[in-house]
Amino acid sequence: MDRAYRVGEPVALPAVPDVLQDVLEDSLRIVLCGMAAGTVSAKAKAYYAHKQNKFWTILHETGLTPTRLLPHQYRDLLQHRIGLTDLVKTHSGMDHQIPLSELRLEARSRLNNSVAAFRPKFLAFTSKAAGQGFLGGKRDYGEQAERIADTRIWILPSTSGAANGTWRPEVWHAFADRVRVYGN
Repeated sequence: MDRAYRVGEPVALPAVPDVLQDVLEDSLRIVLCGMAAGTVSAKAKAYYAHKQNKFWTILHETGLTPTRLLPHQYRDLLQHRIGLTDLVKTHSGMDHQIPLSELRLEARSRLNNSVAAFRPKFLAFTSKAAGQGFLGGKRDYGEQAERIADTRIWILPSTSGAANGTWRPEVWHAFADRVRVYGN
């Protein structure tokens, strides 16, 4: 075949593997969704693994888990009907390091389809950047007006140590209270 006839044909590239696998199943109360795995989490192959991240502490402080789990125990969240995912599955780093091109329709559609399939009571973004990236615009913390079927959507403050200046644990506590009311 003449090369001239192949101009403009798509090139099949190998699929980029997910940095961290989703932790999802049916009958979840909550799916917690970050922007992308952090660098330390990607290296450890465990969600929220940086020692300065408050994620595992706030889950316990709010009563969403009865004990403080460690990052390598992330799969144990399923016992508490909590799942984990990230908006961007193929990159790692801090929110501002994730290429905006990765917030394209495919990433949002993948998350939307996962939530529609598993039907958790709540989808909660663990950073404002992730929530705004998914919902497509400026948002404040708390419950959002949009839903995916019956799934309520929340935006929570980032638990990253790099986000200490915007840390608001009261929003996490309000979320946990709402889960206790509507999440069973």
